Amino acid sequence: MDMNQPVNGRISKLRSIMERNGLDYYLVTGTDAHLSEYVCPHWRTREFITGFTGSAGTVLVGRSEALLWTDSRYFIQAFQQLGGTCVTLMKDGEEGVPSIEEYLRKNASSSSRVGTCASEISVRDYREKKKLYESMGLEFVLCDDYLGEIWTDRPALPETKIRVMPAATAGRSREEKLAMIREKLKEKGADYTFIAAIDDIAWITNLRADDVPCNPVFLSYMFISQEKAVLFTSLCRFSASVLEEVGKCIEVRPYDEVQTLLPSLSSGRAYYNDEKVNASFISLLDSPSSFTGRDFSTDMKACKNPVELEGMRKSHVMDGAAFINAFSRVDFSKTDGTYNEIAISSLFASEREKMEGYEGPSFNPISGFASHGAMCHYSANEESNASIDHDGLLVLDTGSQFSYGMTDLTRTLLFGSATDEQRRDYTLVLKGHLSLMHQKFIYGTRGYQLDVLAKQFMWNEGMSFYHGTGHGVGFNLNVHEGPERISSHPIDVVLEEGMVISDEPGIYKEGRHGIRIENLIAVRKAEKTEFGQFMEFENLTLVPYERKLIDRSLLTREEIDEIDLYHKKVYETLYPLVRQDARSYLRSVTLPL
Repeated sequence: MDMNQPVNGRISKLRSIMERNGLDYYLVTGTDAHLSEYVCPHWRTREFITGFTGSAGTVLVGRSEALLWTDSRYFIQAFQQLGGTCVTLMKDGEEGVPSIEEYLRKNASSSSRVGTCASEISVRDYREKKKLYESMGLEFVLCDDYLGEIWTDRPALPETKIRVMPAATAGRSREEKLAMIREKLKEKGADYTFIAAIDDIAWITNLRADDVPCNPVFLSYMFISQEKAVLFTSLCRFSASVLEEVGKCIEVRPYDEVQTLLPSLSSGRAYYNDEKVNASFISLLDSPSSFTGRDFSTDMKACKNPVELEGMRKSHVMDGAAFINAFSRVDFSKTDGTYNEIAISSLFASEREKMEGYEGPSFNPISGFASHGAMCHYSANEESNASIDHDGLLVLDTGSQFSYGMTDLTRTLLFGSATDEQRRDYTLVLKGHLSLMHQKFIYGTRGYQLDVLAKQFMWNEGMSFYHGTGHGVGFNLNVHEGPERISSHPIDVVLEEGMVISDEPGIYKEGRHGIRIENLIAVRKAEKTEFGQFMEFENLTLVPYERKLIDRSLLTREEIDEIDLYHKKVYETLYPLVRQDARSYLRSVTLPL
């Protein structure tokens, strides 16, 4: 990315293009043509036009103003990164901060034209915005990729090499997965489906690549009917043997031929996810007979099969052993600058690399000491890298990609001595974490119905947090995976057997400290009674809590027993796997409370 070209200069050039095309406002969504959360460098448009590097946010550029809306995870980061630019931070969700539409309603002139790149907005979002903006007296239009005219050194689209995930690791072959989708097409009464979500396509095909950092996916589209399956992606990714193997049930065509060939493939009633297919496909898929809804593969992928679950369990055992091996070497009493944020996360990463099947991180590490820990998605770099030179807490949020699964783990580590406030805050977070993990619930429960369990204890003390409590996690795929979620948002998705979800409440106090505790938990069946089928969570993560931050006086006898039983399992599982010189450390951090 051409970082020598100032943000203000880029926005000025964009305004010239807007004026040439009769636009008053231009929306930059920051996603890619597959509407992904995490994108390859080619699609980092939000970062290019504003300098903000967070993974969420929408930019509105007007003739005289530029604004970035982002959520509470990134308020502090965005404030810092937008400093010195003409871009104004809009703290999405805060009282008194208008939404983009509210802002336009108040500030846009009648008949103003608002545009966005057609390939970076979903069919559903386009339709909804077009209708809403018309009701406001505005025109919403689809445009070409105007940033491409400014971005002179834009990275090329990636074409990383394809690798095969064996059916023995995936639990099902690609032929079986295609058969499952075709059965769903019959049930729905549709003739074909078109899929644009790249993690779904990786799951269906049992193929992986490295187009997006930390996410083993590849840019692609997929067409599936009863008679054929066509994968649109770069052919140079494949070795001859892999192409031959895939070709037994899937035809592979070049990525850039999708819009040309789709009309000749598609006949009859289409089924597609209008939240995941971008608006440039409207004319190809939209008809009175089309069905829209969540991709069938999304629900299949979310419910891990027994082989996938076993791989996820093994991944967490490997991660737990790496954690103990790494932190047995750290002297947590040292607060003299011996350690820093990057050194701590790098030490853990170096131990993970030694584990069987390790492929790399599942996301960029979050290692935030003291006040940096209050920035819940802070990522240290050489300039911001804080030295651990006083007593304080370090929030370490990291994850691993294994060939047979994936992890996502957060622990809050204490360096030096803790204050009473830190111990109280940590214990309140831990109580919420345990409450959610150990709750049984009737089948049919949605994630939002459980959210208060993780927040209840801090709410009683006048505190809260504003990120989601839990997100779905992929199987050697994306660390954030739908459709399930645990949060205050009323998402109508039942928690199904096999779903793997994070349990990660936290407390963040700007300028002081942050605390987050995260385990991954899997939904499984519990007992069935006269009232119906009950469900529960299986804990997957095997890493000790920070015993020195636990205030026993705030815990019930039941909570103490839960922690002791957990630590007993951590000790017994990891003892045979960790280095001999790390075993005394493992014993010390898993002692009963």
